[in-house]
Amino acid sequence: MNKLENQKIYLKDYQVPNYLVDQVELTFKLSEEKTHVLAKIFFRANPEATDSKFYLDGIDLDLQWAKIDGERIYPTISSTGLSFNVNKKEFVWECEVIINPKHNTALEGLYISNGMYCTQCEAEGFRKITYYPDRPDVMAEFFVRIEGDKDTLLSNGNPIAQGKGWIEWHDPWPKPSYLFALVAGNLISVSDTFKTNSGRNVELNIYVRPGDEDKCSFSMDALKTSMKWDEENYGREYDLDIFNIVAVDDFNMGAMENKGLNIFNSSYVLAKPETTTDDNFEVVEAVIAHEYFHNWTGNRITCRDWFQLCLKEGLTVFRDAEFTADQRSSAVKRIKDVILLKSRQFREDGGPLSHPVRPESFVEINNFYTLTVYEKGAELVGMIKRLVGDKAYREALDLYFDTYDGQAVTIEDWIKVFEDVTKLDLSQFLLWYQQAGTPTLSVSESWENNFLKLSFYQEIPDTPEQCNKKPHLMPVYMGLLDKTSGEVIHSESLKVSETKEEFIFGPYSERPIPSLLRDFSAPVILKQNINKERLAFIFKHETDNFNRWDAGRKLCENSLINTISKGAPPDNLYLDSLNKLISDDTLDPAFRALTLSLPSQDEMTQKCLENSIIPDPMAIYRAIEALNLTISDRLKPILEAIYQKYTIKKEYKPDATQSAYRALRNRALSFLAYQDSAFLAKIQATGAQNMTDQLSAFSTVIKHNPKSDHIKLFYDQWKHERLVIDKWFSAQVLAAHPNSLTKVVKNLTTHSDFTIKTPNRVRSVLGAFSANTAGFHLETGENYKLFSDWILKVDPVNPQVGARMCSAFETWKRYDPKRQKLIKSQINRVLGAESVSKDTREMLTRLIN
Repeated sequence: MNKLENQKIYLKDYQVPNYLVDQVELTFKLSEEKTHVLAKIFFRANPEATDSKFYLDGIDLDLQWAKIDGERIYPTISSTGLSFNVNKKEFVWECEVIINPKHNTALEGLYISNGMYCTQCEAEGFRKITYYPDRPDVMAEFFVRIEGDKDTLLSNGNPIAQGKGWIEWHDPWPKPSYLFALVAGNLISVSDTFKTNSGRNVELNIYVRPGDEDKCSFSMDALKTSMKWDEENYGREYDLDIFNIVAVDDFNMGAMENKGLNIFNSSYVLAKPETTTDDNFEVVEAVIAHEYFHNWTGNRITCRDWFQLCLKEGLTVFRDAEFTADQRSSAVKRIKDVILLKSRQFREDGGPLSHPVRPESFVEINNFYTLTVYEKGAELVGMIKRLVGDKAYREALDLYFDTYDGQAVTIEDWIKVFEDVTKLDLSQFLLWYQQAGTPTLSVSESWENNFLKLSFYQEIPDTPEQCNKKPHLMPVYMGLLDKTSGEVIHSESLKVSETKEEFIFGPYSERPIPSLLRDFSAPVILKQNINKERLAFIFKHETDNFNRWDAGRKLCENSLINTISKGAPPDNLYLDSLNKLISDDTLDPAFRALTLSLPSQDEMTQKCLENSIIPDPMAIYRAIEALNLTISDRLKPILEAIYQKYTIKKEYKPDATQSAYRALRNRALSFLAYQDSAFLAKIQATGAQNMTDQLSAFSTVIKHNPKSDHIKLFYDQWKHERLVIDKWFSAQVLAAHPNSLTKVVKNLTTHSDFTIKTPNRVRSVLGAFSANTAGFHLETGENYKLFSDWILKVDPVNPQVGARMCSAFETWKRYDPKRQKLIKSQINRVLGAESVSKDTREMLTRLIN
């Protein structure tokens, strides 16, 4: 058994905590290198526990003293915690530790970001603040006193007393330690109020660095809209007097839902038209909602253990998707979500990092904040809603909140409320949480005596540590289209639950055309033997916008596959169908913009594998470029018409209507650049009045003119806006020609504004590096080495960021033997480094095992 195996934690080994906590009293005496933390914790023995051992988690803590019931004790201390023999049912633990926030570059626990004290405790950061049973099923009431020389001193809950240089906070709602938060800095607040459904006034504050206060109004509006939406759609009202948000530059995650004190990566809260794109505005709106919605789905009801992470994240991602669909276009939101799911989560599910939505084991829990847990987890919530119906779903959620408020629960508890409401046996549905891998749903059809028979066959692939899997229960939305008019003559939600099943429809005078998996009703790979003429028919007539878009996407993918494998020119039927659809002004411009967006190189890599083609990254790149050029030529008149028609002369608004216009117009611009060497894009880049138009034009210009003076002009204009400079970095890497990528990355990583201490900046360059697929996978392997060099540099500074970088190699077995050998040698080189973190070692070991 290797070292990592010894460190594994298993779901099957879960045991209740030996001791529970009723109340926590913390005092922080802040100092950059020597912060003193005094803790007073009221323990009681857990009557359900079978063991009386007293153990507290703690890492990198300098213990000054410890007491139990006022008497000095000397516990046994290890590198991960301490223990002591306690022969009492109830007792008070007290201790004082010293921690060093200034040297905490891992950004876990208490650290300093640009002079501001900040915490990140999920999943296991609280143990770097003080000794504590740092697990989500220990929930307690918190009192916190902060002493420091900063203007703003914040923690969870409501303030109860304060004076010069100190403040005391009380959070009356029991919470696990991962939801603890503290912020201290010289900050500016933007404030508002929200009146709850019951008539209470809640004070709302967004705290930012001086100079950023003009970037908060959109986030404040999004917060108030989220609070109202949660009351109206889920019956959930906010439960404290104050709700605070703080924007932080140095943050490993997107945002954190700490009770009453949400801490945000600044890129997900700061927004204004001059510096923020429409896509960024939409993400800010969604993340604000996501973190607020956690107040009930995550905070008031939390996870029993970290294996249940999908319980809070899957449900909350689903809720924020519903929210965005209500604020914008539901069809476009659904399509965007499925693009993400298919391009990245399916890839994760089919590779060496595959794991169930509820994992069975882990070494480092931070490595399981994944697309499988979040995005596939959200799909499972959507499926269960489709299976039981909207009314039963709401009744089940009401029962969930009423039954489990203030508790730490499991997926089984979640499923049970649906069984209690509907009286259905949903034990088979649990398999979605337990079995890894993306199911394949193969469908064949036959027509006999005026009846249509659809035969379904589902198969779930073997994945690491799992094989011989059972069939899933899934909803399959379907429609039958009249073969002449395209009218939907029948629609139904099928419940597929067996390995093989048949459904018969009819009688009909003519054979209808089935359109299956409408609204992408289940996260599966649908396999049908459909010719391009039928796809074009569905693309033209389907009323389900997801399936309509999907038919067009499949036409596009098939055209690209023929170019990659046979050197064939782009397909005429696809081009004609695309031309007709984007010319239809009755359709949502955002939908048309999505149909004009071609598959990514990663998506086409997956399609090559599905067609038994070994992916050649440069061949895929050339095929996509050839299609771009052909579309720009063949559709030039309509593209020019779109560009002119969707010019917006009104004041900028990041709303659904204007965002849709800009999305379609900028897609047209990207194609037209192939005809005019980006001349039109240069004009737009120079005169743009908002970041959406400027960045789109800038990216287009530097793709076609990589030495353009626009690179310096953009930098000079925005060099004092750190979030815009992140965009400047990533745009250059993503736009780079594959053969130039190495040079671009080397130049940018020596730029004075590049730093590995800020996760956003690392992602803007190195995240974009691996996303430039053809360049990253150069046949020489030089970029594998360059990327691995950066893993070795980032990992000692911030293990979470270093570990996430490793996912760039998760597709290594998809490629030819030469590339596989080159990648594996770099994985082994990083693993051979003595100082590599547990986080990174686990990721790379899973990749090669």
